[in-house]
Amino acid sequence: MSEPEPSTASHQNYRRSLGTISLTAVGLGSIIGSGWLFGAERAARLAGPASILAWVIGAAVALTIALTYSELGSMFPKAGGMVRYGQYSHGSLAGYLAAWANWIAIVSVIPGEATASVQYMSSWDFGWAKALYDGQELSVSGVALASVLLLVYFALNWFAITMFAKTNTAITVFKVVVPALTAGALLFAHFDTAHFTDHGGFAPNGWSAVFTAVATSGIVWAFNGFQSPLNLAGEARNPGKSLPKAVISSILIALVIYIALQVAFLGAVPNEGLANGWGGLGYTSPLADLAMAWGLNWLAMLLYADAFVSPSGTGMIYAATTSRMIHGVQENGHLPKVFGKVDAKTGIPRPALVLNLVVAFLFLAVFRGWGSLAEIVSVATVISYITGPVAVMALRRLAPDLKRPVRLRAMPVIAPIAMVFGSLVLYWAKWPLTGKVILLMAAGLPIWAFYELRKPWAELKPHLKAGAWMIAYLFVMAGVSWAGSTDYGGRGDLPEGWDLLIVAAIALAFYYWGVASAWANPSLAAVRRELAEAEQPADEPVEAARV
Repeated sequence: MSEPEPSTASHQNYRRSLGTISLTAVGLGSIIGSGWLFGAERAARLAGPASILAWVIGAAVALTIALTYSELGSMFPKAGGMVRYGQYSHGSLAGYLAAWANWIAIVSVIPGEATASVQYMSSWDFGWAKALYDGQELSVSGVALASVLLLVYFALNWFAITMFAKTNTAITVFKVVVPALTAGALLFAHFDTAHFTDHGGFAPNGWSAVFTAVATSGIVWAFNGFQSPLNLAGEARNPGKSLPKAVISSILIALVIYIALQVAFLGAVPNEGLANGWGGLGYTSPLADLAMAWGLNWLAMLLYADAFVSPSGTGMIYAATTSRMIHGVQENGHLPKVFGKVDAKTGIPRPALVLNLVVAFLFLAVFRGWGSLAEIVSVATVISYITGPVAVMALRRLAPDLKRPVRLRAMPVIAPIAMVFGSLVLYWAKWPLTGKVILLMAAGLPIWAFYELRKPWAELKPHLKAGAWMIAYLFVMAGVSWAGSTDYGGRGDLPEGWDLLIVAAIALAFYYWGVASAWANPSLAAVRRELAEAEQPADEPVEAARV
């Protein structure tokens, strides 16, 4: 099978109509989805008042990793950017694993948002509504209603990117106003400062619980939305300026909102709700339940309405971004050509939309609760993060001449720190969850093998050699998680404290191995030609660019 060639024709069908405000709305709209409806309660259940710090740590991790991807996104302003960078730096094996992890993490968010809406609806005081959710997962009727929401998300993406941009910006404004209003209303209704010192103190379950909250309570799930502007880079008017502004602004704005919500939630929980400590919390619709407890019926009604608007807005965004990711995977050479087609009239990759809709239905059938989906998404997301820090520095070595509209002088320091942060979050997710998600990553390898193992050995060998670091990383991290301290679900072979230092050392070792193993593969050569052709004046022969 031949190496992937640039597909400029399909990319010309995209409409470069998204500016900084629209892209920021995309990022913020992705971050403020269902996470704000459930994240505060789940984080408090794990970490108590120290959950405030969990949000700060999560934002720091996301921001550090986002800086590496901002440089890559400005270099390669192509649709589905997040699934391409590993391919450009390391070839097909590492590129495919990174793309698979990233796609799994994002496409599974879509049914998660639909599940969140239905789960909140189950608190309505109607028999049919209460039958939607049994306290653990959606019922048959709940799955049916969530399926209808999935169809709505994809229908809104079927027609045109301009409609998507206008709709999403309006929804995002609503999504920012309602959480801010919720935090303010709960703070004024009831705020018990004793909650921050009683019931086990500020960190009742220790600092390991704070770190686990970052990984599994929906914090990584929420901040993962910074990817959405990067995946829509092919539709940005001025990606060099707008992408980094959109990514960084969306993370910082969301952090302020999430901290306000977490503080308000901690202070508003009734004393009887803490009879069994923070770990005894078990709200079905956390913020709405608190609003009702303090007589804020108007706020509860608003929250029930926003339980549709916020997750639906995020689901709509992710339906858009995952279709661009599928386009990117197809151009990497790992899907049939039909999934690379973009409708010339609307600028929408419709076959990719259909594929993602089918996969979203499969996830909804298997994972019927928001919590179970949040855990899977969060860990898969972290696995996809590790290629950014490695790829950005590898491409500085391989292609120093490529135009970099965003170039940070501190990147040689930021990139290894980002790798360490990502690896720590993966470890914090606890065994056996880490092992399950790594197994899910391995489940995608047969697709890679179908396309790649037909190549001659001489052609395949450098791809295997350059991707070996990533395969080894996944196995080593699974082993460390299994043998790690009991605080993180391990056997206890690694003592507490030392285990984090060991994970950091492993992360740095694989970071330097990954950077050193990158090579000037055919995908990088292909995108070089594409970028050169795009910069040529309209009346200049294309062949000049190739020379």
